[in-house]
Amino acid sequence: MTREQSAHLAALMTRRYKYIRLEWSPDLAALRLRTCVTPIQCYSLAAMAELQRVLQDIAECPGLVRHFILTSDVPGVFNFGGDLSLFVLLIRARDVESLRMYGRRCVDLVWWMENASKLGVHTTVLVQGDTLGGGLESVMPFHKVIFERSAQAGFPEVLFNLFPGMGAWNFTIRKAGFAIANEMILSGRLYTADQLFRRQLVDLVVEDGEGEVAIEAVIQSVDPRLRGTLAALEARRHAAPITYESLMTIVDQWTETALQLTDRDLRLMERLARAQVRKAGGGSEGAVAEIKQIELDTAWGEERTGITEWGAFA
Repeated sequence: MTREQSAHLAALMTRRYKYIRLEWSPDLAALRLRTCVTPIQCYSLAAMAELQRVLQDIAECPGLVRHFILTSDVPGVFNFGGDLSLFVLLIRARDVESLRMYGRRCVDLVWWMENASKLGVHTTVLVQGDTLGGGLESVMPFHKVIFERSAQAGFPEVLFNLFPGMGAWNFTIRKAGFAIANEMILSGRLYTADQLFRRQLVDLVVEDGEGEVAIEAVIQSVDPRLRGTLAALEARRHAAPITYESLMTIVDQWTETALQLTDRDLRLMERLARAQVRKAGGGSEGAVAEIKQIELDTAWGEERTGITEWGAFA
């Protein structure tokens, strides 16, 4: 490791985070990111900002990280996906620009994962517990997707007249085909780990408690042939391309659809958000709206200062 890389790593690891925890394995240059988002384990604007900062750091220092691993620190939940409480707040305010900004932040995260092979990084994700909507979308671009057997996942958005708009169609079609994408997205069903494996959306299913061993086995297997693996994965991307523009076109449609939701749809979203708080042990439900408003104000502050530009990863 060069002196510049050492300094970059020290800055990355000593930065203060609220919703993520980092672990570094020097022998394999592996960075593990564990998430614990309150009050709901979802892709909140605040959590995405922290994740984005880490991914920017990796991209800005080529060769520093060879393996990136994502896991959850919340028992029984990998990620509930989209921030339903924020969606309700923005839809009731008719705030189309903030809805689109949220969608772009989500797309930027999956787009970084889509481009990880070009950055020289192999990605692995371990799912333990529930992962819904955007949570499942977020694992699709990973090079190796591991589920523990009791984990379940799906796209429930159609149940409240929305659809998963940050990559579900694109990545599900590429991995499993149009028929599977149609079935999963239009049904709103939850699927077991084994069902997802049979649909080719999960690479490896292990028994509960064996996920940590599986991560280690994947990294140890890939590292000796990392350059060839990444080159092959990059070729795979070109063989079945997904563009940033296509992802953002769907975000625009998702935004328009969200603004058409009825009061009944929004009440159902609120009910689901309350259930998510209870499952994740996120504390006082009454504080959620206030927290979301603070996160939104902070995100727009970041937009104005220009610290969320991701065009370099395209």
